Amino acid sequence: MAELLDVLQDGQSDGKVVAVGETGLDYDRLHFCDAETQRRYFALQFELARSSGLPMFLHLRAAAADFLDIVERHAGDFPAGVVHSFDGSLDELRQILQHDKLSIGINGCSLKTAENLEVMAAVPLDRLLIETDCPWCEIRPSHAGSKYVVTKWEAKDRKKHEAGKLVKSRNEPCCIAQVLEVVAGHRGIQDQEQLAQQVYDNARRMLFGAEAAAG
Repeated sequence: MAELLDVLQDGQSDGKVVAVGETGLDYDRLHFCDAETQRRYFALQFELARSSGLPMFLHLRAAAADFLDIVERHAGDFPAGVVHSFDGSLDELRQILQHDKLSIGINGCSLKTAENLEVMAAVPLDRLLIETDCPWCEIRPSHAGSKYVVTKWEAKDRKKHEAGKLVKSRNEPCCIAQVLEVVAGHRGIQDQEQLAQQVYDNARRMLFGAEAAAG
């Protein structure tokens, strides 16, 4: 942990590190790491946040009870955090939102099913962040949220890649516009620019504090 903290502090001094993570629990992938080891080292990550004063970039898959238990035990160790790529249930969302330090990150993996869309719609706008998680988590035509996507780009197979075109089946940073469209479309928000500004302000506040969001 001492070596990790040194790396973190060097990056923080250089202005390149703005959060601790990605860290959390993933019980869908126990073949990579067992649950006990995940819990142990997830808890240790909060020491990095406490020592640096940085927010947490958090991962949660099929482990809500243990995740929330660890977060609660370390609530005083971090200033803010985002549970990114959230695809949990409405009940799990409500439990997370009880922690006023936590925001919810939405991407294509959060918009696959009708239930996902209803959960997304329940996220308070002042606790909402959007992301791509590229190169993963693209919004596919089979996803429930795809009906709201307006902005599209031509894509080419990676072996035939052309400048200015997407690589087929690879999510790209520009696709964050599609996430915004799905969020706005399903929630009935007409002014996407206003929504984008709200999300931008949320991100600044989460990463850099209230003064940054107001500036």
